[in-house]
Amino acid sequence: MNRDDFIKKVEVNLKISKNSGYTIRNYLKSNADLLDFIGKPPEDITTEDVKLFMSEKLMDKAVMTIIIFLAAIKYAYITVFGNDITATIKRPKKEQLIPVTLSKSEIIKLLNEIKIEKSKLMVSLMYACGFRVSELIKLKIADLNIPEGIGYVRQSKGGKDRMFNIPEFLVEDINYQIKLQGNEKYLFSGRNGKLSTRNLQKIVSSAAKRAGLYGVHCHTLRHSFATHLLEDNVDIRKIQELLGHADLSTTQIYTHVSNKELKKIKSPIDNLNKR
Repeated sequence: MNRDDFIKKVEVNLKISKNSGYTIRNYLKSNADLLDFIGKPPEDITTEDVKLFMSEKLMDKAVMTIIIFLAAIKYAYITVFGNDITATIKRPKKEQLIPVTLSKSEIIKLLNEIKIEKSKLMVSLMYACGFRVSELIKLKIADLNIPEGIGYVRQSKGGKDRMFNIPEFLVEDINYQIKLQGNEKYLFSGRNGKLSTRNLQKIVSSAAKRAGLYGVHCHTLRHSFATHLLEDNVDIRKIQELLGHADLSTTQIYTHVSNKELKKIKSPIDNLNKR
């Protein structure tokens, strides 16, 4: 089997399995990169070839990049040849990185730097509802129930739907945006139709820079949403549902981020001289 036929078979299987566009792109690129580097037909690739590629091309990459690469090769070779050539390769442990979050006052500073009303509404919703950037881009007007104060994220990560609450503070702005959209399907659109993630990333990063905030991305708003709910004593299982996490352990990372209560705990040494 030649390289292109193999890649096409993998693509077909990924699409049939309803994988996201992000997963499809990453999986196809990982397999194409491996084949191009090794220079063998797909059926002749061995475990040692995979290890060689990793040692030459991935050792300076993040742990998650390596994990995704191995998942991509495993998927391709099981679905096409029924054989997992990565089975004996030990996966690195995921890095337990604490997400970057903004304080509530920093959120206000960020929003105050956004002067275009549409842009401000988009950024406000990412924080107010904990949206992933891809979820905001795909948000349809038909999925908003303004009178009930709720909306639905459809077929998000993992193919799940979830409900979100529409903030009363933003209802007037949302209604105005719906009027502006006219017959458009989506709540937000760009000059040439659908918005791109790059549009939103640029809006957030530019506003953050003007506000003197660094290392801020669209996903920082989602992290901040979860952390602030936790600090306001919202049950972590409810936060899990609002974020659309399949596993509670994913949500529990925010218990390490939220330090509002920890700051109140005094060291025992502070009480030594009180005896």
